[in-house]
Amino acid sequence: MDVDVAGAVVPYVATAVGAYGAGVVSRLQDAAADATVGVGGQLLRRLLGRTESAPTLTAAVRELAIDPSDEDRLALLRLRIREILQADDDVRRDVSEILKAAKPSVTASGTRSVAAQTISGGVVSTGDNAKITR
Repeated sequence: MDVDVAGAVVPYVATAVGAYGAGVVSRLQDAAADATVGVGGQLLRRLLGRTESAPTLTAAVRELAIDPSDEDRLALLRLRIREILQADDDVRRDVSEILKAAKPSVTASGTRSVAAQTISGGVVSTGDNAKITR
């Protein structure tokens, strides 16, 4: 279960980090941060509230800020989040509640990416000179 929750958290936190870089951590201390960084900020704030793991999570966020699309950096963030969720039932419960309350998030990342919550009956092509026949 922790792996699933950690995997669900990473896109939100990565989006916040992508938008604000490593500065997202300091933004969370601002009273208006929830409106500024959204669900990713709420999740990150809750995860950082665990004092004993905050330094390693902060380091993972700073690392991700260097290149938010880097799979290794995303994996490091996911690992740090998973460790927190495994160590603290209260944090895991709170994070799960934040995720349940969140609206679906769709993020396109990378060259020619497509973001859609639902594609029904349409064609999506991101290639050059694509020939689509119906």
